[in-house]
Amino acid sequence: MNDYILLIYNDAVDAAAADDGEKWNQYLSSLRLSGCFDGGSAIGHGLKVRKGHPEQPSSPDLTGFIRVRADSLAKAQAFLVGNPAYEAGGTVEVRELPRDQ
Repeated sequence: MNDYILLIYNDAVDAAAADDGEKWNQYLSSLRLSGCFDGGSAIGHGLKVRKGHPEQPSSPDLTGFIRVRADSLAKAQAFLVGNPAYEAGGTVEVRELPRDQ
């Protein structure tokens, strides 16, 4: 199995549905039951830093991440079903986490 990360953006059409705690509890419970859930978290404010440049506030666009295991990108994408942000019209980016050779 491969490791994937679902990057959750703050652009849902229905912000109330995207932030619904009960929907998140149901979704995370279903991920746990799949046996392919490896954690996740909301992402708070921070800083963007680059050597030799002034610090900048972090982008408010990303609000969380979820880590899953799947056989393929398509199977990882299937974990979007029920994701409150995705179901509310928001963007969720699915990325493979490559293993070191």
